[in-house]
Amino acid sequence: MRIVIKIGTSTITNQYGIINEESIDSLCFVVSKLKEENNEVIMVSSGAIAMGVGKLSLEKKPKDIPTKQACAAIGQLELMGIYDKHFQNFGQFAAQILLTEDDINNDIRRENFKNTILRIIHLGAIPIINENDTVAIKEICSIGDNDTLAAYVAANIDADLLILLSDIDGLYTNDPKQNKDATLIKNIYEITDDIYALCGDKGSELSTGGMITKINAAKITCDAGTDLFITNGKDPKIIFDIINGKEVGTRFIAKK
Repeated sequence: MRIVIKIGTSTITNQYGIINEESIDSLCFVVSKLKEENNEVIMVSSGAIAMGVGKLSLEKKPKDIPTKQACAAIGQLELMGIYDKHFQNFGQFAAQILLTEDDINNDIRRENFKNTILRIIHLGAIPIINENDTVAIKEICSIGDNDTLAAYVAANIDADLLILLSDIDGLYTNDPKQNKDATLIKNIYEITDDIYALCGDKGSELSTGGMITKINAAKITCDAGTDLFITNGKDPKIIFDIINGKEVGTRFIAKK
């Protein structure tokens, strides 16, 4: 099975952007086990800007583009170093790929990044993808969020499954923080205006997306024939439940 796993900022850092190495280690263990069971695993990881914010001891995520890009440059280096360290604990090694919107929209560049990902997998490494935040500018070449990036990656490499790990359990009928009667929607077969109407605000202070970006990602993957799961990444072992067919989080079921 070819699986794309997107890791949200809140899954691997605390509210101050400090890395949670226990979460990283657990995630690397799960991915390593999946790979040992002959699955092809591609990761799309957020967290570079947040880690830069934490390393620079900034009080909050910057608003201006140059500072964001500086934080990304600092944080990306540390993020990949930590992933590499923990994957080596399980006999694996990682490869970094940084993409921009041009790599998605240009036919030649899109084919190139697809071939690169597949070659990395063939060589036995685990691709870890992020948007190239150090050069991506919204008006020019920015994808905007890693939910969308993960969806484009999954669609272009013919993935069987995309799993979005976040700090939420899935899509609810209402905001569970404000309405105790809100219930988790387990399966969605069609993305309608009613589904979009259930989206709340954007994610945490250090993150970029929210539920709306996850629904947009589901639209991309379902149109491409790939199922998508939204689930809580607090314990990455929940991925095993998904692979084993258990009802976890919210599943968007593609029309095959």
